[in-house]
Amino acid sequence: MNTEGFTNSEVLDAQPIDEPIVETPPPVEVPPPPPPVPSLDDSSLYIHRELSQLQFNIRVLEQALDESYPLLERLKFLLIFSSNLDEFFEIRVAGLKKQINFAREQAGADGLQPHQALARISELVHEQVSRQYAILNDVLLPELAKHQINFIRRRHWTPKLKTWVRRYFRDEIVPIITPIGLDPTHPFPLLVNKSLNFIVELEGVDAFGRDSGLAIIPAPRLLPRIIRVPEDIAGPGDNYVFLSSMIHAHADDLFQGMKVKGCYQFRLTRNADLSVDTEDVEDLARALRGELFSRRYGDAVRLEVADTCPKHLSDYLLKQFNLSESELYQVNGPVNLTRLFSITGLDSHPELQNAPFTPVIPKLLQNSDNLFNVVGKQDVLLLHPFESFTPVVDLLRQAAKDPHVLAIKQTLYRSGANSEIVDALVEAARNGKEVTAVIELRARFDEESNLQLASRLQQAGAVVIYGVVGFKTHAKMMLILRRENGELVRYAHLGTGNYHAANARLYTDYSMLTSDDALCEDVSKLFSQLIGMGKTLRMKKLLHAPFTLKKGILDMIARETQHASDGKPAQIMAKVNALTDPKIIRALYKASQAGVKIDLVVRGMCCLRPGIPGVSHNIQVRSIIGRFLEHSRIYYFLNGGDEKLYLSSADWMERNLDKRVETCFPVEGKKLVSRVKKELESYLTDNTQSWILQPDGRYVRVSPTGNQNPRNAQAGLLEKLTNPVISVR
Repeated sequence: MNTEGFTNSEVLDAQPIDEPIVETPPPVEVPPPPPPVPSLDDSSLYIHRELSQLQFNIRVLEQALDESYPLLERLKFLLIFSSNLDEFFEIRVAGLKKQINFAREQAGADGLQPHQALARISELVHEQVSRQYAILNDVLLPELAKHQINFIRRRHWTPKLKTWVRRYFRDEIVPIITPIGLDPTHPFPLLVNKSLNFIVELEGVDAFGRDSGLAIIPAPRLLPRIIRVPEDIAGPGDNYVFLSSMIHAHADDLFQGMKVKGCYQFRLTRNADLSVDTEDVEDLARALRGELFSRRYGDAVRLEVADTCPKHLSDYLLKQFNLSESELYQVNGPVNLTRLFSITGLDSHPELQNAPFTPVIPKLLQNSDNLFNVVGKQDVLLLHPFESFTPVVDLLRQAAKDPHVLAIKQTLYRSGANSEIVDALVEAARNGKEVTAVIELRARFDEESNLQLASRLQQAGAVVIYGVVGFKTHAKMMLILRRENGELVRYAHLGTGNYHAANARLYTDYSMLTSDDALCEDVSKLFSQLIGMGKTLRMKKLLHAPFTLKKGILDMIARETQHASDGKPAQIMAKVNALTDPKIIRALYKASQAGVKIDLVVRGMCCLRPGIPGVSHNIQVRSIIGRFLEHSRIYYFLNGGDEKLYLSSADWMERNLDKRVETCFPVEGKKLVSRVKKELESYLTDNTQSWILQPDGRYVRVSPTGNQNPRNAQAGLLEKLTNPVISVR
C-alpha cells in the first residue's frame, strides 16, 4: 500500500481491521394497509339515478359525432337527445322540484338531496346543450349542405326567396297566427307545454292608445316548423326555411303602425307527469281524460330562449314562469329541434340513412298455414327486430278466424289504437271469441292512445280491464284457449317488449311462442289474478312481480354467491334497461365480494358503481348505444353448471319489481339456452358500440385495440339473422 503523503495516524487508520463490518440493513418497506372496505350501505357506492339517466342521454348525443353512421342517422341521434331531454325535464326534474316544493326531500341510496341533484343536473345540461347546438351548427348542418340539404338563414335569402317568403307568410301564417299584446286586459297567456312562442318588444302606440311595449306570438302546432322551398325559388336540392325565421322577418306585419325592436323565440317545458289518485276515483278512464288536458299546463320546469334574447326579456319570462336563472337555457338555433325529425327520412337521400333490411321469419314458421301446429310441437323464440314480429301477429290473426279458438286474453301497454294487434282482437271479438284485454291506461305519454283502443275494443264486444289499482300492468303476455280433439289446449306468447309492430322494427326484444303446459297454466293464473280477485296463486315456472320476481332474482344471486364462497365456479350475466334497486345492487356487491364474475349490460340508468376494490371488483357494466334501442331483458345464472336463463319484461328497478305487474319466464332446452347465451355474450364482446361504466360514474367508449377486429353486436345479428334489401335505382 502506498503510504506516501499520509501521517502515521492516517496510515494506521487505513490498516485492515479484523473485526467484521456490520452493515445496517435497509428498512423493510411495509405496504400501506388496503383502504377499509366500505359498508354496503355507504352512499359512495351508489350513483344518483337522474344523473345516471343524464349520462345515457350524453352517450346518445355522442353518436351524432360518430362518422360510422350515415349523416341523417347522426342528425337523428342529436334529435333523440332533445326528445329524451324533454321527457327528462317533464318527469325527472319535475319530480325533484315537486319534492322540494312540498318539503318532502328524500335522498336515495346515493345520499344526494333533490336540491343538490338539481344543481348538478343544471350544470351538466347547460354544458351538453351548448355542445349539442355546436355539433348541429358546426358539424351536421355544413355536412348536410354538402349533400344539398340546406337550411337557409335570413342573411342568405335572395331577393327571389324574400318575395316567396313574404307571400307564404301572408297566405299561410297570418290567417292562423294570433299575436297577443300584453296589457292589464291581456295578461300573460297560459302557454302550452313545449310549444313554440315568440316574445316581441314593441315601440309605439296602437290604435287604442296602448303602449305596453310587449307582445307574445304563440306559433300554432299545426304550422310546420320547417318549410320546404321550391327548387325554382332556391335552386336544386332540398332547401328549407325555418318558421321562426319567417316570423322574425315579418313580425312588423303583425303589429301594424308599431315598430318591432326585437322578436325572440322561446319554449317552455312543464311538468307532464299525471297525478291521478287511483284510490279516490271510481272510473280511471274518465279521471285520466281529465288529467290529459292538465298535462299541457303543468308547473314550469325549464325555459329555452334564443341566445340573442336580451337579458331583461329573458328575466321577464323567468319571472312569469316562476323559474330561476339556473333553469334558463339559451340556445344558438331553433328551440324546438325535435321538429327536424321530419327530414331524417328524406326519400331523395337513401344513402344518408341506414340501409334497409327485411326481418327474417325462421324456417320452421315459413310456409306454415297453421302456426298452432308448429308451436304445439316446440317453443319458438324470436329476436326482434332481426327476426320478424309478424309470426306474433299472424298467430293472433289465425286465432281470430279459427273456429276451434274459444278465448283470447292479452295485456296491452303500448300498442296503438289502430295496430294490427288491435285489429285482430277486434275481429276475434266480432267472430264470437271471448276476448279480454288488460289495458294499462297509465303507460306514460300513451294514455290517450290507450283510451282510444279501449273504446274500440269495447265497441267490438271485448271485455276491457284497466289492470290493478296501484300497480301498472307492464307484463307482455297473450293467452289463446283452443279446443283440440275434445280437449282444451293453451297457447301463449310472452315477450320483453310491447305489442307494437313499429317498435318491433326499432327495439331489440325477445318473443316466445309456447304451448308448454306448466308455463301456459302460469300465464292463465296470472290473467286470473289481474281480472278477478283472490289470493296469490302459486306458479310452477313463471316469476312475476310484485310477488315472486324480486325474491327469485335475489335468491338466484345468493345461490351464485354461495357457490363462489364454496370455491365453485359462479357467474351472473344480465342485460336490462336500468339497474336502480338498492337491494339488487347490494346482493350483486356481496356476490362480487365472494368472487362471482358478473357482467352487466345496462342501457340507461345504473346506480351500481363497478370496479371498487373489495366491493365490486368482479363486476363490469357496459352500455350499448347503436342503431336499435336495446330493450330486451335477459338474466343468466351459471347455477353450478345447471344453467338458468330467463327473459323478462322487468328491469331491475324498484318500480318494476315492487309496483308493477311483470313477468319473467325461463328459456328451456339446451339449444335455446345456448342461442340466447351466445347472443348475450356478443354484447359483452362488442368493442365498437360499448361504453364501460367507471367507478366514478363516467362512461368510456370501447375501441378495438392491438390486433382486435371490430366487433359490433347489432351489426353481427343483422348479418346473421336478416335479409338485406337490395334497392333498385
